Order: sequence, then C-alpha cells, then structure tokens
Amino acid sequence: GGGAYGAAKAGGSFDLVRFVQQPQVVARIVSAVFALIVFSCLVGEGYTNVSTSSQLFCVFNHNEDACRYGIGIGILAFLACIFFFMVDIYFPQISNTTDRKYLVLADLGFSGLWTFLWFIGFCFLTNQWSWTKAEDVRIGADSARAAITFSFFSIFSWVSEAALEL
Repeated sequence: GGGAYGAAKAGGSFDLVRFVQQPQVVARIVSAVFALIVFSCLVGEGYTNVSTSSQLFCVFNHNEDACRYGIGIGILAFLACIFFFMVDIYFPQISNTTDRKYLVLADLGFSGLWTFLWFIGFCFLTNQWSWTKAEDVRIGADSARAAITFSFFSIFSWVSEAALEL
C-alpha cells in the first residue's frame, strides 16, 4: 500500500535496478543530462573572439549575461540533481514522516523554481540568439542552438519532476 510521503516503510535493502526504474529517478537523470548539455555547450563553445582581437565574447549577441545565466542554472541544476538523487537513495531509510515531508516539499519547490528558471533561460537565450549577427558566430552556432534546445527540454523534465512529487 501507500506510505508516508512516497515510501512504503523505512529500512530494508537497496535494490539498484528497482531504484533506477522509478519514474522520479528517470526524470532526475534526464534533467541532469540536459543541464550537463546546456552548461557544457556554453562553457565549451559559448565564447568566441574575432580574428582581430583575443578578447572573448558570448556568442549570444555579445551578451555576457546570457552565457552566465545558462551556465549558472545549468551547473546549479546538475548539482541539485545529484543532491536530490542522493536524497532519493537515502529516502527509504528515513523513518521520521516530518523529515520526509520537508524533503518532498523541498524537492517540489526546487523543481517548480527550476522549471521557471529554465523557461526564463530558454526565452532569454532564444531572444539573444535572434539578435546575434551571423558574421559574429563562426564557431559555436551549433552549441548555442543545442543550449537553447536543451533549455527548452529542461522545462518539461523539471515539470515532470515536480508532477511526480505530487
């Protein structure tokens, strides 16, 4: 039957296969992969320079804030996925229903917040990319488009994480 905040009972042995097959864990892994793609695309090829200067600039319309935002929410989302993944592993061992409740609410709140932040990031990156001049981007266009695409996908992966907490 049911249990207190998603776990049938405290204690028992850990089954990795059963754990990884849980929809919440799958959604968290997908969110972590999407975040990793976004920030690695921006760190790897999100900055470029012109041939006459060695100064780097962000490929998104020379707007440093666009690159910083994408990298920032990507790294924080990835770290949060790792943290909540560890919480998911430890969760069945928690017998206190109050602690369980607070962990579930923290996960739900964070997932909701990160859904919103990914939406803002997608809109911001898309807007800045639409204003970017083609001659300013010789290398990094595919990475910029990948960052935009996976920012969009991240909205839905974090929505699914939040929905699975309800």
